[in-house]
Amino acid sequence: MAKAPVLTPRADDFPRWYQDLISKAELADNGPVRGTMVIRPYGYGLWERMQQEMDARIKGAGASNAYFPLFIPQSYLTKEAEHVEGFAPELAVVTHGGGKELEEPVVVRPTSETIINDYFSKWVQSHRDLPLLINQWANVVRWELRPRVFLRTTEFLWQEGHTAHATYEEARDYAALIHRDVYADFMENVLAMDVVLGRKTARERFAGAINTLTLEGMMGDGKALQLGTSHELGQNFARAFHTRYLSKDGRQEYVWQTSWGSTTRMVGALVMMHGDDHGLRVPPRLAPVQAVVVAVKDDDAVQARVREIGERLTAAGVRAHVDDRTDTPFGRRVVDWELKGVPVRIEVGPRDLEQGTAVLVRRIAGSKEPTAIGALSELLPKMLADDQALLLTQSRERRESRTAEVTTIAEATEAATTGWARIPWAALGPEGEAQLAEQGVSVRCLVAADGSVPESDD
Repeated sequence: MAKAPVLTPRADDFPRWYQDLISKAELADNGPVRGTMVIRPYGYGLWERMQQEMDARIKGAGASNAYFPLFIPQSYLTKEAEHVEGFAPELAVVTHGGGKELEEPVVVRPTSETIINDYFSKWVQSHRDLPLLINQWANVVRWELRPRVFLRTTEFLWQEGHTAHATYEEARDYAALIHRDVYADFMENVLAMDVVLGRKTARERFAGAINTLTLEGMMGDGKALQLGTSHELGQNFARAFHTRYLSKDGRQEYVWQTSWGSTTRMVGALVMMHGDDHGLRVPPRLAPVQAVVVAVKDDDAVQARVREIGERLTAAGVRAHVDDRTDTPFGRRVVDWELKGVPVRIEVGPRDLEQGTAVLVRRIAGSKEPTAIGALSELLPKMLADDQALLLTQSRERRESRTAEVTTIAEATEAATTGWARIPWAALGPEGEAQLAEQGVSVRCLVAADGSVPESDD
């Protein structure tokens, strides 16, 4: 009998393959409350690496980290009408605490524009207090009707940035800076994800914003996933919360604001964009473990050599891990590391030692060949860089090959069954967008003819 595959083949059932991989690569489990998840150590290790890379870029853009409460008075959300209307179906509201009914219900944080603006109104008094650039790493709760681990969960982890500026132009430029130099740079150069940068249509815009910038990625099944957004809030929240400053001219002016966020959805995107029928393929720059050194058998000389190789790789700047668990069958360990998508696996057995070699397996390039042990420390950094570039190239080629140029709504609908469509906005417009929505097709973003981000909805 043919041996059953470890994972459901992607071509047979992509959603089932995704769930299989999340479970068997030990990324996460479903939580006890519908829509929640337990992120396991390996999955959280990926998120930690994402945090580190993102946090460095956010701080490079001038923002500082802070923390605001999880509970928000319900009255705060009613101050900005469009905002509360947009989030009302997703809110979790606490009405009792300490065995008593609360005088005012509190909302479990769905996003923090309202509570942060309440404090911005206290902190900003003068033009000297601007710009005010704040970021928060936290959890949020949005009651999800159709949960899917990492992609749509009732509780998820994220970062949310909030800023206040003296002028519209400063706020607009900062939202664009985050969009380009933080999110796009991270996603392309660390996650090796090809992303399309664009502007959301009015229909898809963040509730309470005057403009939303987005990054869209094509997953392995040809569908789109929003990977991060940066919003221009205009003065909507400033007026609702009376966030004003004394200008250099001595006038009271409302601030101009931005907010921006990315979430643990990126872990799900990593699975769906780079994964294959054998498991994850983790980009080397992201990988918590870039190379695993595996002892094939319980042999003293082998064990000593794999530890030595691990130390040499670490000294060469490679994030290496030694797998000397010879009480677990070698084949089982190989499958586990394949599932986890570690970029390089170095296998060492007694016969390899006799020849002074190790078997070098590259998860991304798909190669497997004997390599001199003494050359590993020099070879690996270049190989990891090549494999990082290969993933981005594969991601871009998939998107380009599965994007159709169309001119009619019917053609756009047809193209969306297998990939993406690019259509002139003049041929679609809000009415056409509504027609597409009725068929389950969404306009992901507006992009200028030259590929740049448009400055307006026109």
